[in-house]
Amino acid sequence: MTHGTVRIDPERCKGCQLCATACPQHLLGINRDSLNLKGFHPAQLNDPLGRCTGCALCAVICPDVAITVVRYTPSARTPVGA
Repeated sequence: MTHGTVRIDPERCKGCQLCATACPQHLLGINRDSLNLKGFHPAQLNDPLGRCTGCALCAVICPDVAITVVRYTPSARTPVGA
């Protein structure tokens, strides 16, 4: 199984939570402790167990293009395509 992670640009995120609803692993949520320069609470990844599969559904649904997905090979956790 492929694993991955997501990087969220907090300054582009408006906190719409579409990424959280799209995540099949339920790993994304809103960071209530942080505000970006526009006054929004940005999304954040909550994945302490490394369950993100890198499916990229969150990035596809994000209307602000605030999410970048990184996928890792199953063996060495090296980025795919590197």
